[in-house]
Amino acid sequence: QVQLVESGGGLVQAGGSLRLSCAASGRTFSNYAMDWFRQAPGQEREWVSGISWSGRSIYYADSVKGRFTISRDNAKNTVYLQMNSLKPEDTAVYYCAAEGSRFHSGRPDYWGQGTQVTVSS
Repeated sequence: QVQLVESGGGLVQAGGSLRLSCAASGRTFSNYAMDWFRQAPGQEREWVSGISWSGRSIYYADSVKGRFTISRDNAKNTVYLQMNSLKPEDTAVYYCAAEGSRFHSGRPDYWGQGTQVTVSS
């Protein structure tokens, strides 16, 4: 079992930046590929970004490519999502997720509780 706790959400103006963090505990963090998802009100949960266990393979949804950066620190059991040039349409609850594999598939097995990101226009 893996426990995931997100932090770093908040309210920011359009064009601003936020950095989300996700602290993992329970099992060896480096055994897991990690993802960020988001869910806006009334919409389905959407995959945002993924990173392999080593950090060498990184993936982004087209909607955030060039603006968001995913990274991980296996020594700190933490994955990050740096979000720049934020837009109102980025407003959502952001979820950290862990996959049961070292390599990215976009199909997580464990989820955090989510952190709210609100971007005002």
